Amino acid sequence: MKNAVVLLSGGLDSATVLALAQQQGHTCYALTVDYGQRHYAELAAAQRIAIALGAVEQRTMHVDLTRFGGSALTDMRIAVPQQSAPGIPLTYVPARNTIMLSLALAWAEVLQAQDIFIGVNAVDYSGYPDCRPEYIAAFEQMANLATKAAVEGKSLTLHTPLLHLSKADIIKLGTQLNVDYSLTVSCYQADAEGRACAVCDSCRLRRAGFRASGIADPTRYRDVS
Repeated sequence: MKNAVVLLSGGLDSATVLALAQQQGHTCYALTVDYGQRHYAELAAAQRIAIALGAVEQRTMHVDLTRFGGSALTDMRIAVPQQSAPGIPLTYVPARNTIMLSLALAWAEVLQAQDIFIGVNAVDYSGYPDCRPEYIAAFEQMANLATKAAVEGKSLTLHTPLLHLSKADIIKLGTQLNVDYSLTVSCYQADAEGRACAVCDSCRLRRAGFRASGIADPTRYRDVS
């Protein structure tokens, strides 16, 4: 079995990716990043998911992006939008995926892992520039130029198995892999107990995905009116 680092946020997509990496025969090390996100309940969710899905280890790294702000997820002065708008959403966190993937790359090299998994998606929510296929390809190329392991012939592969799937298809896939979605937190402004707001972009996509999949939504909402 090959070691793999899986970025695990605590949300629906990353839980599905962890289950898929496990199913493909990888020994999975789950990496969660506490970057000062408004929805910190997802950090506890990540721990639950890692245990439930059998990751060999789960670590949480701390990087305080609230020092910079610039996002509704890291600056409490910016309200989480309740309606979709043209352009890059206010919930975009500057350089977040680059930071997370860099941390995953460092751990992967120590673990002698040649595989990193991340649950980015360019179908349902393509407003984030660091979820585009071109970005993923560029980061993989950079990783294979920048590491001792790659220079010595152990190249790295960056896996994005959900990149071209709809939210409904992701839910169907995860259900086939026995992912318990009641453990996950997707809401951008979930309360301390992990209950979702039902109105942010992430909640709307999640609800629509469950409806389209025909699978019962196990999410706990504060207000579904």
